[in-house]
Amino acid sequence: MELAVEKFKVENEPYYLPVGKEVELFEAAYGMKLPVMLKGPTGCGKTRFVEYMAYKLKRPLITVACHEDLSATDLVGRFLLEGEETVWHDGPLTKAVRTGAICYLDEVVEARKDTVVIIHPLTDHRRRLPIEKRGTIVDALPEFMLVVSYNPGYQSILKDLKQSTRQRFVAMEFDYPSAEAETEIVAKEGGIDEATARDLVTIGQKVRNLRGHGLEEGVSTRLLIYAAQMIAKGIAPIDAAEVALCSPITDDRELQRSIREIVTTII
Repeated sequence: MELAVEKFKVENEPYYLPVGKEVELFEAAYGMKLPVMLKGPTGCGKTRFVEYMAYKLKRPLITVACHEDLSATDLVGRFLLEGEETVWHDGPLTKAVRTGAICYLDEVVEARKDTVVIIHPLTDHRRRLPIEKRGTIVDALPEFMLVVSYNPGYQSILKDLKQSTRQRFVAMEFDYPSAEAETEIVAKEGGIDEATARDLVTIGQKVRNLRGHGLEEGVSTRLLIYAAQMIAKGIAPIDAAEVALCSPITDDRELQRSIREIVTTII
């Protein structure tokens, strides 16, 4: 069992710049064995925050990228044929429950609704996981923690979390950092000077103002870092902005033209 835990440990401290009280709130939730929901736009730092907290709390981290085909079996486990034997293999959620890891369900709303229901017994005082295929129940270790994330601004009404699921979590709101904090993050993670990072952040903020005007999602902090990393490798800033900021977020030619105008005005 120890070997299974070791595989999921976050060995090196991830870079994370706190922007509010999220660290102390997460630590408090962990201490009280409360499940946590992280809400915020794509690429604003939710996943990095969970990695940072797993490192800080010295807990293994098992991450599941949720998708529409994710089944309860994928999370809990299944019987597989090995030679002439049928052997049970724990899924990622069961592994986390057994080993006292942090289980992070990224974009949980993308999973099928019948799949999400299986986490309910883990999110109240019971803290247990029924394994129907084996007819057993696994009690979570005290160190186990369930964390889910989703992007409320992007999800449609058909892909929203039910109130019966929402109200089992304490929720923490995430957003893009302030310009000052985001400049520091982009400079550090992208390996560029502060002035160039500030220009990229200014571009990002202006593009985000286009949300609601044909643009579904603004430029994420992650994309700003990608642009910075390309600049650090010698790519011209205009070219880096084209492939990291203009092209990924929209296929609309008019919107792309508007974004290019922002880029050329600032760089």
